[in-house]
Amino acid sequence: MFPTQSLGYDRNITMFSPEGRLYQVEYATEAVRHGPLAVGVKATDGVVIAGEKRSPHALVDLDTLKKILLIDDHVGTAIAGLHADARRLIDYARVRAQVNRLSYDEPVSIQSLVVEICDIKQSYTQGAGARPFGVSLLVGGVDDGGPQLYTTDPSGSFWGWKAAAIGKESDLVRDFFKDQYRPDIDLAGALKLAVQGLMKAGGEKAATDMTEKAKTVEIARIDTTTKVFKILGADEVDAILKAM
Repeated sequence: MFPTQSLGYDRNITMFSPEGRLYQVEYATEAVRHGPLAVGVKATDGVVIAGEKRSPHALVDLDTLKKILLIDDHVGTAIAGLHADARRLIDYARVRAQVNRLSYDEPVSIQSLVVEICDIKQSYTQGAGARPFGVSLLVGGVDDGGPQLYTTDPSGSFWGWKAAAIGKESDLVRDFFKDQYRPDIDLAGALKLAVQGLMKAGGEKAATDMTEKAKTVEIARIDTTTKVFKILGADEVDAILKAM
């Protein structure tokens, strides 16, 4: 009935629809939902993050695709959505972490880092001539507050989690984690649960494929003793998947 008005709030990031929705933010969230799955589990003694890589073409070298990236020694992140958008945010987070080390001689608080990332995301939902970031980050690590696990979404919102999933079939995996997660889970149990979450998303076919294709899966972990975020090598990932 009102095509001009409809096009306005459908295209303009600063205009709410009559239902109170920002369509451009919702479209950015859809980009996240279509991205390959990433999961994270917080344990009493550390954090595990795992994710699947998806090649855009059969000829693409999988080694050039990164699902999990280091931010600082004590914190890293997994990506779901547009990798180019994620690169901008991760570059900022890396600089922010190093500035904190140079200024205060200590690692940056993971929550404060997440807040700053989300401040940037939120600012892109309020100004004309830009679009929201079409990416969610799953941020995990260990700081003075212990193990930390957060997700960010395109609106600039963030949440702390005990076990989390972003990307394709994340709702299914979160339901699985809700049933299986225990507050007293240790790092070994968290590793097992994270991999089970990846397998759960694709059913029996995914379970078979994952044991055969370690190159499509990335796993990282950090413990409260070393406080070093380590992305596991292909041989380590292969051994973990074969043991499941």
